[in-house]
Formats: sequence, structure tokens, C-alpha cells
Amino acid sequence: MKFMITLPVDSPDKTIKELLEVEWLVPRKVRHFIRTRKGILVNGETRHFQELVHGGDEITLLIEDSDYPARTIHIGNKNLVEVLYEDEHLIVVNKPAGMKTHPNQPEEADTLLNHVAAYLAPEVEPHVVHRLDKETSGAILFAKNPFVLPILGRMLEQKDIYRRYQAVVHGKMTKDITINKKIGRDRHDRRKRRIDPKNGKPAVTHVTIAQPQGQNTAVFCQLDTGRTHQIRVHLASLGHPLVGDPLYSKNPKGRLMLHAYELHLVHPFTKEKIAVTATPGLW
Repeated sequence: MKFMITLPVDSPDKTIKELLEVEWLVPRKVRHFIRTRKGILVNGETRHFQELVHGGDEITLLIEDSDYPARTIHIGNKNLVEVLYEDEHLIVVNKPAGMKTHPNQPEEADTLLNHVAAYLAPEVEPHVVHRLDKETSGAILFAKNPFVLPILGRMLEQKDIYRRYQAVVHGKMTKDITINKKIGRDRHDRRKRRIDPKNGKPAVTHVTIAQPQGQNTAVFCQLDTGRTHQIRVHLASLGHPLVGDPLYSKNPKGRLMLHAYELHLVHPFTKEKIAVTATPGLW
């Protein structure tokens, strides 16, 4: 693999070691390989790890396939992929409801990851950055190489990737609310999660009223955390489960009314602002 990345002109000076280790999170073993085979060029010239790089410099990284563990992804159907954004390092696609994000068993070949792999084959293999529940539709981000994957993972942990969801809940909600309740596993049903103030993990969901829909309410949800079933569990805990929820609603009918409508981030290399909307959404 060969990556050519031009540092933004306003980037502060730093050593190559700092760039690879601190900013780009290149694993120690891979940094060692790059250093020993002189696999980094600055403006076309070989440089040592203690030398400085500056804004506007063009960084070329030469990475061998063996530097990162090989994976096997069964190829799916590229025609099932709706691309919302794509560049050399990232791809955002619109996941249909009823499709799993990634395989749980090695032989599976009908998940979104399999289909994105088919779309990118044969040169590129996708990597999952975050997931959506099988029943949830909308924008989902994949890395197109293992080099950018840990950077996106850190951005997700540090809340530098903005995600806003559309949802329709049972009942009439009349005011915006922030739900701050810990979520843990349900001891009686391994598929489910529950509010667990003592042993659960922190979870914060911001809910904004969009519009009434008969006896239901359309809302937007913004996540500060990414717990499994977070929106579904939080809204059910208020007595407003999502319409169509097969796990947390007593009378589910139709599809789960949850859609990842918007995804915003600053590109980890170019610092370009990327804003993606997965239309048409739920309303």
C-alpha cells in the first residue's frame, strides 16, 4: 500500500515520530517496519523519524500488506450498496433496514460489510468503524484501509463524529429531553439491554421533538455515547418505545422506526468538513 497525504497548511510542526505515533496512531510494530525499510518520504525525499514536518508537506508512506493482519471477507452483492460519500480512505453508505452490519459467523456473506467488500473489490477491503442494529437503516461509516481505522475509532470515542438519528416513538412527547441513564445487559434475555444504574455503562441521548404523527411522535436523537440499543432502551425507559421495535415495544408492527439520518466528521488527514445525509429518511 502507498499513501500520499498532504498535511494541511496550518498544521503545527512536529517530528515524523510524533506524526505517526500520536496523530496517526500507527502501531509500534508497523512504525518499526516503516523505519527499517525507509518507508516514509517527505516531499519525495527519505527522512528520519526525528526530523520535523511542516504544514503543506507531502507525506508518502510505503506500507506492505504483511504489516497488517490479513482478513477473509466473503464477497457479497455490490448492487446493494448505496454510496453517500467516498474518498481514498473513507466510505459512507446508506444501510437498508433488515440488513446486518457485519457477519457474526465466518461463512456469512449477506451483510453490509460483504456487499461493501464487493463494491470495493479487488483492490480494497473495508473495515467496520461503527455498527447499526440490523433493523436500523441509514448512514454508516467504513474505513477503506487499516491505516485510517484506529484514527476513526479514536474520533468516535472522543465524540468527534456527529451522528443524528430519526425515530418515531409510541405516544405523544411534548418537550426536548436529554436522557442520561446507564445501560447494561439484560440478565434474562441475551438479545436485550436494560437500564442498569449500578453496573451499566454511561449512556447519553439527546432527544428533540420533530413533529407529531397521530398518536405517535417523530423525534431526532443525537448520541454522546454508542451503547448497544442505546436509543431504543432510553426511549423505552420513558414509556415511549420505538414504533416497530421487536424487543422493547409490546406491540411491534412494521419496521423499526429508527434511521441514522446524518453523519458529520472532519476528515482525519485533509481536515475537510464532511456532512452526509441519508435520504429520504423516515419523513
